[in-house]
Amino acid sequence: MNGRIRFLRWISLGLMALMMALLPLGTKAIAHIQEQSTLAVAQALPSVEPSAGAPSALNRFATDAIATPSTYIPRQQQAPAHPTNYGERFLVDAGNQPVYNDLIAVIHETVGSADSAIRLFQTAHYRDSDQVSYHTLIRQDGTVVYVVPPERRAFGAGNSVFVGPNGVETVRTNAAFPPSVNNFAYHISLETPADGRGNRRTHSGYTEAQYRSLAWVIAQTQIPDERVTTHQTVDRSGNRLDPRSFDRQRFFTLLHSYRPTKDA
Repeated sequence: MNGRIRFLRWISLGLMALMMALLPLGTKAIAHIQEQSTLAVAQALPSVEPSAGAPSALNRFATDAIATPSTYIPRQQQAPAHPTNYGERFLVDAGNQPVYNDLIAVIHETVGSADSAIRLFQTAHYRDSDQVSYHTLIRQDGTVVYVVPPERRAFGAGNSVFVGPNGVETVRTNAAFPPSVNNFAYHISLETPADGRGNRRTHSGYTEAQYRSLAWVIAQTQIPDERVTTHQTVDRSGNRLDPRSFDRQRFFTLLHSYRPTKDA
């Protein structure tokens, strides 16, 4: 396990133990510790800033920049979501049980245009059922758009479960809604081509620039192959097909060109 992730998990476990000890003091004490925990994690991570030419622009979950054999660096933008459309990553679930899942990457598609998705994320949604966002969006020309800071919880999946080497993983953070992977997911969406703006099961696919940028982004996180998944795979509603027409082999070939293949 990456050294930074081990270090942050050690911090998280200590904070969780402290929160459990403070349970008799009520929800205000827990909220205060949650706020301090988020601040500590945020301070341990570099800020999200568009790069002038270095991969370190991405706010990573991992420790170090990755030496990549490729010179490809995508164009990068910021389009921050409205604060109603994202939240904190919880250290305890809705039943006050500790949670400390390793990160997963969930690949989506926008179905509409990138700009329409960004407008949706930047619109205030005060009802929980309307809130939605990704951490990162990739335009058809390969431009990487940062929407939600990675240390925050984006609302990219509803009723969802990840099944991997550690078994079944999901977290309920709101008793009024089904459990989801959002608490430990990094959500990345590909802009859908024009012929995919509907409910068909396939479309013409994604551009080479999108595959390269997707591989570049996930390489910066150091999330291992076995924890990279799709919205369709984790969805339990039966309604999600994205990313349609996704070439998994093409993506992983590119991903392995950006980082050592020990995770293959």
